Amino acid sequence: MPAPMTLTEKILAKAAKKDHVAPGENIWIDVDVLMTHDVCGPGTIGIFKKQFGKDAKVWDREKVVVIPDHYIFTKDAMANRNVDVLRDFAKEQDLPYFYDVGTERYKGVCHIALPEEGHTRPGEVLLGTDSHTCTAGAFGQFATGIGNTDAGFVMGTGKTWLKVPPTMRFVFHGNLPPYLMAKDLILASIGEIGVDGATYRAMEFDGDGVYALNIEERMTLCNMAIEAGGKNGLLPADSVTEAYVKERGKRSGNKPYTIFKPDSDASYIYEKVFDVSKMEPVVAKPHSPDNRATVREVQGTKLDRAYIGSCTGGKLTDFLAAAGILKGKSVKIDTFIVPATTEVAAGLDTNMIGGVSLRNIFLNAGAKIGDASCAACLGGPSDTFGRLNTPISCISTTNRNFPGRMGHKQAQVFLASPLTVASSALTGVIEDPRNFVA
Repeated sequence: MPAPMTLTEKILAKAAKKDHVAPGENIWIDVDVLMTHDVCGPGTIGIFKKQFGKDAKVWDREKVVVIPDHYIFTKDAMANRNVDVLRDFAKEQDLPYFYDVGTERYKGVCHIALPEEGHTRPGEVLLGTDSHTCTAGAFGQFATGIGNTDAGFVMGTGKTWLKVPPTMRFVFHGNLPPYLMAKDLILASIGEIGVDGATYRAMEFDGDGVYALNIEERMTLCNMAIEAGGKNGLLPADSVTEAYVKERGKRSGNKPYTIFKPDSDASYIYEKVFDVSKMEPVVAKPHSPDNRATVREVQGTKLDRAYIGSCTGGKLTDFLAAAGILKGKSVKIDTFIVPATTEVAAGLDTNMIGGVSLRNIFLNAGAKIGDASCAACLGGPSDTFGRLNTPISCISTTNRNFPGRMGHKQAQVFLASPLTVASSALTGVIEDPRNFVA
């Protein structure tokens, strides 16, 4: 009888064609999906061609997904060149899943586009040349970021070598109050263990408070596992996951998948239990995601800008939350709205609150709306929408607040939920969303 396994261990055992794997074990695994984008794609392609030959073909054209998203709407010549490299490679390899900018297929942020287009499935291994690839753990799969060298090898072989990570368990019980979101839960978790507390560990999420979250909120939870140093973040798939995957799977061929559950007696190296009904809104102060404070503790801190967007905070759920705060009011500071994908952008027009579209709620409040992309989350060229080009103070739904992350090295970035960011946009200072949420 095999020893009990966590969710991560079960998925990796399947990928390694083994009955059992254990933390610390080095294994070869089969990869189900490889994703790359315009920042790391050219480097990955260069390594692939150097090692496998200039005329080599990828191991499986159906399993390579290429999504330009980071430095897209810019006049920067080098950024534009990167997209050209992707374009040429996708044509050369005849890749069916290339979502080219400037076409109807363009999507936006890779981590949200992957599930939208049906590339995330329970029980699979998804690797990407981006640290926030762990977002896809929300679908009950092993998803993690890798470097260009590893990605070049995967591109040619469909395999990789890794060490099985031990698992930390984070349990959220109770009914989530209307003034809290998944962003508060993950910032609280990172604040508990620090930005290196989960280094090369899996972060497994559980509890009725987690399963009450919709799929987009679960993505936010898993997205920031890397901000704690995590190898991956994930939670078991349920009926909510399956409904989403089956609907979106139509776009990528309805591929089969396997749902795994952790064994009830699996071994965890750490466990933290939260009662969400007793939690408060949280922010991460500059310059680290683990510099945790309750909003109450920093309320009144002066701000120059509010930013709602990114793979962490630019989904439809995030904009519905923010629009509920901003409807019928006016912002006091520059406020930037950046939908993660073109599908989310379209949702700004079709989703209404009190008969008013989300887009019009934001525009009427005085906010600026950008095109679907990563935009200022990773700083980017100086003409990037929303970039912090001066040493100002910004409250943001993004995932990192290191010096220079969103642009200027002296800028101050506070991380918070869309509810907290929208509330702060109205007052010009860090504001507790409980003052606006009924």
